[in-house]
Amino acid sequence: MNLLIDSFWRAALYCLMPRVIGLSLLPLLITVGLSGFLGYMYWDGAVQQVQRWLELSSWLEGVWRWLEGVGFGNLKTVVAPLMVIFTVTPLVVVVSLLVVSLFMTPALTRMVMGRRFAQMQRKQGATWLHSLAWSLGSMVLALGAFVLTVPLWLVPPLAMLLPALIWGWLTYRVMAFDVLAEFASQQERHTLMARHRMGLLAMGVITGLMGAAPSVVWASGAMFAAAFVILIPVAIWIYTLVFAFSSLWFAHFALAALHALRSQADGVVVDVTATTVEPSPHAELRLASEHDLPEHRSPS
Repeated sequence: MNLLIDSFWRAALYCLMPRVIGLSLLPLLITVGLSGFLGYMYWDGAVQQVQRWLELSSWLEGVWRWLEGVGFGNLKTVVAPLMVIFTVTPLVVVVSLLVVSLFMTPALTRMVMGRRFAQMQRKQGATWLHSLAWSLGSMVLALGAFVLTVPLWLVPPLAMLLPALIWGWLTYRVMAFDVLAEFASQQERHTLMARHRMGLLAMGVITGLMGAAPSVVWASGAMFAAAFVILIPVAIWIYTLVFAFSSLWFAHFALAALHALRSQADGVVVDVTATTVEPSPHAELRLASEHDLPEHRSPS
């Protein structure tokens, strides 16, 4: 728990650095361009198609009559755009995550490495292609989960819970792997991801909930249509800033855990919330025993 909290506030402070803010704007340019292209090409057609499906759905007919009876008949015109938004949002998030994974996460991890663990050995336990394959495989699984659970998003609590859980799992898989790929060996990576699985998953879920915040803003009703051009870039930038924070949080957590793992293997007790180490009692006894041994002189 100490490592979880310590790495959290360190990541938050790093997010205030101009370099981190600048890096968070790079994925924004790509995702805004992609969102703008998709919106220009397919927005009207997608909304009309969803609207037609809602009107032809027999099991929703009773819902529309009930809404009209209680004075919310106009809500029907808002549901279709919101469904398109909630469907497209995961795609934008996944693309942003891929961009962050490929460009931002390595850069931020090296920054944390240089500032806190400059002497740590890089063992290159996974190549860039291996990391890319891992990220793409995890994203395919996450997209499948998104698609399968879309009907459940009509239930208000699940509309917030399910995306956060899926996003948390994806963040945990991608970020932890990418942070450790360059600096940990394959065995060290497996050990750390197994030993700290619950902590890493909790970090993923928390950042998943943070990443769901822009979706709440987008679901503000009819105002979204008028503010579409403004809200999309702002929301995506919030996403990328959350991604940057996630990268930093996982970097501080995983590198500190890796430092502790290697130090324990060398017989040293490590405070994972600091960069200094203290010799363990066993190491002190070993050093004392070696010091008390009579000096061995080679025969002349």
